[in-house]
Amino acid sequence: MGELVTAARRFGRTGADSPNAGFLREEPPPFGPSGPVFMLGCMATEWWSIEVFSAQTSAAAWRDSYGRSLIESALTNGASAWEWHDHSWGLVFEVEFADEEQWQAWRALPGTRAALDAVPDPVNGLVVFRGRGGSSGNPVPRGPRVSPGAA
Repeated sequence: MGELVTAARRFGRTGADSPNAGFLREEPPPFGPSGPVFMLGCMATEWWSIEVFSAQTSAAAWRDSYGRSLIESALTNGASAWEWHDHSWGLVFEVEFADEEQWQAWRALPGTRAALDAVPDPVNGLVVFRGRGGSSGNPVPRGPRVSPGAA
């Protein structure tokens, strides 16, 4: 971080006129009870998705029953963000953790397991995976396709 401040000073752009104003810090990051506190944008985090499909009962009813407890347990176990997305086929619960270990620990909690076991269709109505869910698209754009006849 000190190198960025030094480089910005070298080019004379350290104040409010700097394109990085607000991002360059001369003082060390603030400390919380468990160590340094960094802005969320500086951390490498991972999103995880839980897709719940409607069946005899709706996925929205499942969210009404278990949503608050899932959010509370995720936040108290290290989640930094969460989102719900409604779709015609059901819903997606996306949650962001700092690393896979936090995700696995949250996933192993009895309350989380009970909520996932109680989805409207426990056999075919639950999909859990790393990344953003639903219709979020690819996190990285695909490269150009090479035609089969290209040499």
